[in-house]
Amino acid sequence: MTEMVHGTIPVERGEPILPRWWRTIDKWSIICILALFGIGILLGLASSPPLAARNGFAAFHYVEKQAIFGGTALVAMLLTTMMSPRLVRRLAVLGFIIALAGLAFLPVFGTDFGKGAVRWYSLGFAAIQPSEFLKPGFVVVAAWLLAAGQEIGGPPGRTMSLALALTVVGLLAMQPDFGQAALILFAWGVMYFVAGAPILLLIGLAGAVALAGTFAYSASDHFARRIDGFLSPDLDPTTQLGYASNAIREGGFFGVGIGGGEVKWSLPDAHTDFIIAVAAEEYGLILVLAIIALYATIVVRSLIRLMRERDTFVRLAGTGLACAFGIQAIINMGVAVRLLPAKGMTLPFVSYGGSSLIAGGITVGMLLAFTRSRPQGDIKDILKRNMR
Repeated sequence: MTEMVHGTIPVERGEPILPRWWRTIDKWSIICILALFGIGILLGLASSPPLAARNGFAAFHYVEKQAIFGGTALVAMLLTTMMSPRLVRRLAVLGFIIALAGLAFLPVFGTDFGKGAVRWYSLGFAAIQPSEFLKPGFVVVAAWLLAAGQEIGGPPGRTMSLALALTVVGLLAMQPDFGQAALILFAWGVMYFVAGAPILLLIGLAGAVALAGTFAYSASDHFARRIDGFLSPDLDPTTQLGYASNAIREGGFFGVGIGGGEVKWSLPDAHTDFIIAVAAEEYGLILVLAIIALYATIVVRSLIRLMRERDTFVRLAGTGLACAFGIQAIINMGVAVRLLPAKGMTLPFVSYGGSSLIAGGITVGMLLAFTRSRPQGDIKDILKRNMR
């Protein structure tokens, strides 16, 4: 049994935590995260002064807050990466229960800040968006249920995870927040597929989602307006999508120059949902491609490391977190170039937002904790031993 457990990474008794952490962590992914945060601060310096001027704050008020939120997120990320998968799971379950309760009470105590969707709790000095913290907790809990369902005599994990996903999606649809609901369903679908779900079942679930979208279109004016705006062949240049599309077009390959962009003066969400438009206008396609490469590196490296993982729970949870992280970035940038309907979703580690940054730090911290090298032995090592 010892040969089955110990293989690739030797066990060193009494090894200090930090050297062991540094030896087993994915250093390239951490570098990419730090680069994204640095780019976010750089773009914040360009995009937030107009908003600060409109609200009567100092020019770099929002940049300073972003630095504080981002620093907190990085600390949370590093602390989470040092945890064992079991401890991550326990904290994720607790965090999920708290976030789910917060989501349930939003219709009573939440606010929409004039944006048409009740998604936040206002604390006066800051606002909290429960759905941001719900995502990583949901992924880990759903992965736990799916993994438990594969054990002999285990619970009906697939059914329980589906019921949990539908509950979360229903609460998000009440806000309404169909973007986060779609993200939750996507993450669950990926884990369900990796866990061995029949492809016909996934096709049936996709059909059910399409029917639910049709119902939402007829029942929600907020949802219908966004879909109609996306499908319309004519783009109003005075809308957020119009300003963003024009900024991306004006930026070209090298951009108009640092501080020379105009979109930040027109877009109210230039520092959050449409931060990529600021990047494209002032720094051009080069910076946009660099940002895409950073996200792709994190996701691809994580999935490659998870392919060698033999623990079912760790493999499922890590895959769900990596895909949710990557698809959120794709959705944000897809909206800016009008490939997707407007979703109101931030760009991880780049956009301004306390809840988004801190929850993103926790999400990536969990992912890095799951992808750390552990003394388990690669599957190929075990196969070689069995052939001797």
